[in-house]
Amino acid sequence: MSERIFILGAGRAGLGLARALRASGADVVGVHGRHNPGGPDGVTTGALPPSLRDATVVIIAVRDGQIDDAVRELDAAGLAAHAVVLHASGSAEPRALDVLRAHGHPCGTFHPLLPLADPARASVLFRDAWVGIDGDRTAKDVARALAARLGAHTLEIPAGAKSRYHAAAVLASNFPVVLLALAEQLLTEAGIDAGEARGALRPLFLAAADNVGSRSAAEALTGPVVRGDVSTVRSHLDVLRDDPELLDVYRSLARATIAVAREAGAEEERLREIGELLD
Repeated sequence: MSERIFILGAGRAGLGLARALRASGADVVGVHGRHNPGGPDGVTTGALPPSLRDATVVIIAVRDGQIDDAVRELDAAGLAAHAVVLHASGSAEPRALDVLRAHGHPCGTFHPLLPLADPARASVLFRDAWVGIDGDRTAKDVARALAARLGAHTLEIPAGAKSRYHAAAVLASNFPVVLLALAEQLLTEAGIDAGEARGALRPLFLAAADNVGSRSAAEALTGPVVRGDVSTVRSHLDVLRDDPELLDVYRSLARATIAVAREAGAEEERLREIGELLD
């Protein structure tokens, strides 16, 4: 693949993509953003640079609410003939892309199903990961080639299903981090040092994620619900009553756990008792 790639957006996602692509040997001709000029990534700011017109692929990696403005900025600056434009949002359906399509630019989505919190780790994270794609045929072909270069797989997002697709991604990547923060809070409220709480819970968190890597969710599930341990669930509900918000989180997740536990073959009578407790 000999594409010349320009990335618009120098946040964590944009920088992560730039570093991973460069590490794969791709020709990244520019990274442009509002901040972080220069540095190891050679970020430009201000007016779009001349290197934009050298790019055969432009990846927009800005916040969802800024994509339409970014598209209009690209159109005003001028792109190379037939340059492909991809955006990295898993939820947006930018209407402004129709303007670029009318000017002969295939458009689509290139959404890494990755938590790109640390750009330095992006090239490692992409290996064997997945990228959500959609759009025009040529744009999807280019997105597949980029993913393959990064060592990733592609998942075509069905038409009209983008919000459901992105909600699934949020459930899998954002909420576990929030749950870890809530668990740390619970331990510190119990009188455990914050550093020790973090140190104790992090391996548990990572081991749970690793278990799912080689098994179905039902096969990986552990804990009181799948064991049918009614008394333990009751004790958890009792101790959480002084924190209504956390109690609501626990109840909602425990209800969802019942369905997974049932698939895992948990005792139905015990699951019924747990369900009654949660209600």
